[in-house]
Amino acid sequence: MPKKGRSAVKRPDNKAENGVAVSAKQRKTESLLCFESPASLFQSLIAPMDVEQFFQEYWEKKPLLLQRSDPALTSYYQSLFQLSDLKHLCTQNLEYARDLNVCRCVNGKKKVMNKEGRVNYSQLKKDFDQRRATIQFHQPQRFKDELWHIQEQLECFFGALVGSNVYITPQESQGLPPHYDDVEVFILQLEGQKHWRLYEPTVPLAREYSLEPEERIGKPTHDIILKAGDLLYFPRGTIHQADTPAGVEHSTHLTLSTYQNTYSFKIKHFFFRSWGDFLLDVFPSLLFDSMKGDLSLRQGLPRSLLCSPGVSSEVNKQVSVFLRGLAESLEKEQQELRSSEMRRDFISSRLPPYKLQEEDIMPGEYGDGLGSDHLCVCVRERPKGGGRLKLGLHDIGKNLHCQCSFFDNIYRHMKQCRAHDVTSPAPTRVLSRVRADQELSQR
Repeated sequence: MPKKGRSAVKRPDNKAENGVAVSAKQRKTESLLCFESPASLFQSLIAPMDVEQFFQEYWEKKPLLLQRSDPALTSYYQSLFQLSDLKHLCTQNLEYARDLNVCRCVNGKKKVMNKEGRVNYSQLKKDFDQRRATIQFHQPQRFKDELWHIQEQLECFFGALVGSNVYITPQESQGLPPHYDDVEVFILQLEGQKHWRLYEPTVPLAREYSLEPEERIGKPTHDIILKAGDLLYFPRGTIHQADTPAGVEHSTHLTLSTYQNTYSFKIKHFFFRSWGDFLLDVFPSLLFDSMKGDLSLRQGLPRSLLCSPGVSSEVNKQVSVFLRGLAESLEKEQQELRSSEMRRDFISSRLPPYKLQEEDIMPGEYGDGLGSDHLCVCVRERPKGGGRLKLGLHDIGKNLHCQCSFFDNIYRHMKQCRAHDVTSPAPTRVLSRVRADQELSQR
């Protein structure tokens, strides 16, 4: 398991707890975010914006730009990931497509410049310097513990999976053509500057990724320059493109994404974090439970219904009666809504707790409602004065939990989630989900 490390704490005044000033070198590795709780982490991430104001005015509505001229924050952001990290990371058996993409936007189209197999640093640097290619690094939290810590807390805050990518682009170059995503996006500018243009969505709160041609998107609603330490948020469906301005050696930014879709292999359907998809998830069990106590729902269909080319108004009226009855039973709390596939995917795919140790894992003593072939894994929290506190799924707001088919597979599950990379020796290769790095590598 990953070795233990220092807990990161917020240092708003850039001083140690005893009042002694912290050196610039120390500040580069010391977190300026508050990890006391998931809520405090998100608050410190979007400071000085208030969390309540953010969700009322911006979330799923419009972009938010936070420009912060804070040298300490700039240094901290740079410590999360930088261009110079690639030389060492290329010794970790990185592979093209799986771990990173090399690409460039040429004449409004994405040109992928990946080679085959393992990534060679000299070739990667040559493509970056000479071919002006963007390096798109997938799921950097596998190698960067601070990002693991941030994303693990954000998953707890949002109650949704959080993925990440790092984009490194040389000056006067653009990696991707105009497009929109199916996720909520937070951009953290780590190094240099990036020129962003945002456009009015053609599909608000989009359910899928799509390219958009220049002639269709019109004039940008936002034309901005992000500098190191700045943060940009925009809702899913927001059309965007970004390039590194002239005179800037290179740009490095981190994309944090959440409310991404999840795929249910059981029912072969993509679920999104939307009310409509929640209804798709809970309705089957709701109807099944209602049929047990409602004779009218068990009555046979009209003889000609399945032979008719359409559905008659009488059938529509009868279905409306059934739906009103279900609504009344829910309002009277006579029925219970049970999410199965969405909850199963979230619990089984979320990041493991930060710096989890093998002795901190124990099997649960009660079922979790996710199926007999799964086992609840609880996280022990060491209270002051010794002893151990066993936690269950009901503590999901404060702690993270893991799910695996058999307890013998816990160690593998905590180290990495990719089915095609089970034997990887890297101790901190942690993914938020299997699908994320596979699907994003195609974009």
